[in-house]
Amino acid sequence: MANAYPLSAESRTATMRPPGRISMEVKRTGPFNPQTFLAQVGDSRTILLCQKHQILFAQGDTANAVFYIQEGWVKLTVVSPQGKEAVVAILGSGDFFGETCLAGQPVCLATATSLDASTIVRIDRSTMNRVLYNEPAFSELFMLHLMTRNIRTQEDLVDQLFNSAEKRLARTLLLLAHFGKEGKPELVIPKISQETLAEMVGTTRSRVSFFMGRFKKRGFIEYNAGLHVHKSLFNVVVPSSPGYS
Repeated sequence: MANAYPLSAESRTATMRPPGRISMEVKRTGPFNPQTFLAQVGDSRTILLCQKHQILFAQGDTANAVFYIQEGWVKLTVVSPQGKEAVVAILGSGDFFGETCLAGQPVCLATATSLDASTIVRIDRSTMNRVLYNEPAFSELFMLHLMTRNIRTQEDLVDQLFNSAEKRLARTLLLLAHFGKEGKPELVIPKISQETLAEMVGTTRSRVSFFMGRFKKRGFIEYNAGLHVHKSLFNVVVPSSPGYS
């Protein structure tokens, strides 16, 4: 990708290294297309080529941009004043993050880290506000994102309050595989440690290891050049057979 900015593997946070001078003005040649807007450099938009475990922004950094994942995975984590870290979200292709800056939030409330090689669009807050105001098609796309995230947050809370750790783990794996979204599910999910899964589910690593072994034995998941998740894992979330325990 000629107009993308590679990120330094040595730096703690994401840094941009432009390979050459790039015009930041994009000439309008037709009707506004949200996907084109999110795929091109220009108008205070940059494309970041993130390496694995690259920090895009850290908790407490100035909040001044919205990010969109073209390809890859990003983990959002928060650290308490006592130093305890928790995973609050795993985001994939088509997701926005960092949008709290649009509501006047001055600092980032979480740390965003790429889980693998990822392509991410960074949009300055002023540009994001302008496009949301002037382009109904983009506003509709972004509102759908916000509504979907809100529903997901509520479902996560209900899941945490009422479901067992095993069901929470199964639901997490299905969400990571994009089951329930439009299009074909991704059978291979990103390489995520059992420690991270335990943080997401709210249990211990040993319990995650036990449940993953159980899922594998029952044919719900398999390891073959990555973790493959089968639709039959729904049987754990919503048991279809009284024989499941």
